[in-house]
Amino acid sequence: MRLDSERIYIRRLTMQDLNALLDLRLRNKEFLQTFEPIAPHSHYTLEGQRDILEKVQRNWESDSGYSFGIFLRRSNQLMGRISLSNVVRGAWESCTMGYFLDEEYNGQGFTTEAVRLAIQFAFGSAGLHRVQAAVMPRNVGSIRVLEKVGFRYDGYSEYYLKINGLWEHHNLYSITREHWQG
Repeated sequence: MRLDSERIYIRRLTMQDLNALLDLRLRNKEFLQTFEPIAPHSHYTLEGQRDILEKVQRNWESDSGYSFGIFLRRSNQLMGRISLSNVVRGAWESCTMGYFLDEEYNGQGFTTEAVRLAIQFAFGSAGLHRVQAAVMPRNVGSIRVLEKVGFRYDGYSEYYLKINGLWEHHNLYSITREHWQG
């Protein structure tokens, strides 16, 4: 399963992506640190990334989450990751979205393309109704991405997630199938 846009594609991450994923995480460790929870040292090892990919596979199989690699079409280079997590079925039919992109490619519209593709999957093959995202208010670039795709501001949540060792406030955004302009 692969979804394409003009410059990128997303596809399910597999064990064949292990070395590329580790390389991406190592090259961007410092850059991503201010936007992510503190990861254990093992996160930046082959074994740590193998554990993550095994969890990705279990989530796909249990229909509880979908993680995609973001790849540059012209070179097939892994340049980021986007995930639909915490999938809940039944009356909610929703999930949360998270993503990161290699620092080298930030600010060029690639994340917006990836989010559009992931939403296409969420409202298509995954059959979800709502996708939510939480963003620290100072992360203006990520807020712009969500707004360009059509996410709506839902509210402000104090001390929402522990990021880089601190409980950070977040803006909450969502998009529903009714508002998707895909």
